[in-house]
Amino acid sequence: MIRIGLFGAGGRMGKAIIGAAHGIADIVDESPDAFIDFSAPAALKSNLDAAVAAGKPIVIGTTGLTLDHHAALDEAARAVPVLQAANMSLGVNILAHIVRETAARLGPDWDIEILEMHHRHKADAPSGTGLLLGRAAAAGRGVDLDAVSDKARDGITGPREEGHIGFAVMRGGSVAGDHQVVFAGEGERIELGHRAESRAIFAQGALKAAQWIVGKPAGRYTMDDVLGLS
Repeated sequence: MIRIGLFGAGGRMGKAIIGAAHGIADIVDESPDAFIDFSAPAALKSNLDAAVAAGKPIVIGTTGLTLDHHAALDEAARAVPVLQAANMSLGVNILAHIVRETAARLGPDWDIEILEMHHRHKADAPSGTGLLLGRAAAAGRGVDLDAVSDKARDGITGPREEGHIGFAVMRGGSVAGDHQVVFAGEGERIELGHRAESRAIFAQGALKAAQWIVGKPAGRYTMDDVLGLS
């Protein structure tokens, strides 16, 4: 059992973590072994400051982060262990690893498209997980995602550019998270996907990450480290 300080306890993910913590962790207000943050980007800096002041590791599951937020993560990681992931699901992070390996072995004549669907309340698009999968595909090809991503198509767009990575976004209902990566070649397709049936999987992954990070030295970590994929 570890003691967790939870930022964003009143949100959907915060409540899921509280529900998943039974028998794994105690949610506490004081003297935690580690912090978990599922609040909002605007609260990230103050939450990082709290972790640094306490000298405790922090797991960040908040999405929609900007370059300034990542600079704040880097700064905090000089003092404490910081694990940040766009998706805490163990399955999604395994999928990202497979996508990276697949992209590394197929040439740019294989088109890559990333499809994602989330509930109607989700504020950012493409999702953090969609971008995670896009970065994995780009890393496999040794290219910069920003230079090859197509995130909006409307009207007469012309033919698809070879080597580009496309994104399709759907929003509706109560979907926890569906993601599919399609590698489309001439005459054949590879479809790799993950479907989240409950937010509990993200909560379980965050708790596993918090257990893993306790006792680690200061620095930046990812779910790849937790899963031994890095």
